Amino acid sequence: MTEENLALEIRHVTKRFPGVLANDDVSFTLRKGEIHALLGENGAGKTTLMNVVYGLYTQDEGEFLIDNNVVEINGPSDAINYGIGMVHQHFMLVPVFSVTENMILGSEVTKGTSLDLRRARREILEISEAHGLEVDPDAIVENIPVGVQQRVEILKALYRKANILVLDEPTAVLTPQEAEDLFRVMRALTEKGVSIIFITHKLKEVLNVADRITVMRRGKVVGHTSPHETDQKGLAAMMVGREVLLEVKKAPAKPGDVVLEVANLTIEGERGLEVVKDISFEVRAGEILGIAGVQGNGQTELVEAITGLRSIDAGEIVLMGKKVPFENPRYLVENGMGHVPEDRHKHGLVLPYNLADNFVLCTYYQKPFAGQMLMRNHQAVFENAVGLIKRFDVRAPGADVPASTLSGGNQQKVIVGREFSRPLKVLVANQPTRGLDVGSIEYIHKEIVKMRDEGVGVVVISAEIDEILSLADRIAIMYRGKIVTTVDAKDATREQLGLWMAGVQPEAA
Repeated sequence: MTEENLALEIRHVTKRFPGVLANDDVSFTLRKGEIHALLGENGAGKTTLMNVVYGLYTQDEGEFLIDNNVVEINGPSDAINYGIGMVHQHFMLVPVFSVTENMILGSEVTKGTSLDLRRARREILEISEAHGLEVDPDAIVENIPVGVQQRVEILKALYRKANILVLDEPTAVLTPQEAEDLFRVMRALTEKGVSIIFITHKLKEVLNVADRITVMRRGKVVGHTSPHETDQKGLAAMMVGREVLLEVKKAPAKPGDVVLEVANLTIEGERGLEVVKDISFEVRAGEILGIAGVQGNGQTELVEAITGLRSIDAGEIVLMGKKVPFENPRYLVENGMGHVPEDRHKHGLVLPYNLADNFVLCTYYQKPFAGQMLMRNHQAVFENAVGLIKRFDVRAPGADVPASTLSGGNQQKVIVGREFSRPLKVLVANQPTRGLDVGSIEYIHKEIVKMRDEGVGVVVISAEIDEILSLADRIAIMYRGKIVTTVDAKDATREQLGLWMAGVQPEAA
């Protein structure tokens, strides 16, 4: 490899936070026109390293070279000037602005003293067409799908003439189809000379799309490889430092009594259209019902209704033989329902609160966390957090740090720890392993199976076909607000599920 081929070189970068060595003497190279995957567990230091590259943090030691020249990056404006763009895991878009307005924000095009939106719109269409990233420049961001919002973020970087693109967990919120579309876009960009750093912990995606792979663990680089030299098991072992079981091992289910019944449920969405249409199903103690479907087919609204976060227009929900009062999450919590929500920021955590408080959001008023007159027992709250941090391997400096300071995967572990540590009759887990690394996925799958074996009725909602096939005892497929069929997991195939999820009728499949 000649020096001329390097778009970016990171030399011996170290970044410290109070109590945490986030990056420890990290070196990394990015060639021109390649996709270089940066792989690692949650809290391995991947995003921190890229935030340093993008100027959101300043390194304590080390240096950067762009086109073989040492550069100083003291903020995002410096990074942008050097041709670096970053698409964050949680998009940096203004929901009520149009695509065009979001694209030019901070880089406004003017005509005299006014915004020249017509010119900006024309330039956006040209860039969109040149890179095969189709978007409507007049669409309001909050009204477009997540996959298209991600395209807007990528176009925003290209609009600022980025030739080094950092994608931080870009598939965490995408459907399988949207992810494939993103990979097509990534390959097309590299053919035009763009260099891409692809931060992820999804092994199949790395092997599918990357040219080279760098693996980080606990702040250090532990190895470099390529898809031709390794496989999923090898990458998992590099990430975690031990052999990881990539398949769920579980005994046959022993279903008991019905613990959750959903009868003729109908829900209208924000626009007055039915998004859940006369759905009925049962969940028994000691079984896992998987609900599979491409995101946007009513699963979100169904889960919100079951867990008391949304009113329903017809039908009823019965928990442990008793009809559930509408929009009453506390009733559900006190009667044995756990909930791992799809959106961890909106429904899972209070981000400014510390971890200790987030772990007791459902039980803060109960013993041992509260005594007489609801006086708070600080020691019990703290000891509970310390125990759960250890049990669920939450990578954090301590129980007193705000939840907002954790990586997305570690935030998910806090939610899972809180819900799984309560006495449950029913668990509703919506995308329970989204944003988690293979080691954490292995652990959470084991915990879900353990809960099933202890008699909990489990509902798992996932857009990941492999997760549904691995975990579920029975599988219901949702399409356009309806359950099109329910099958025993042992009789289902990946191909069948994919067809049903795409709307092909069961008899036609």
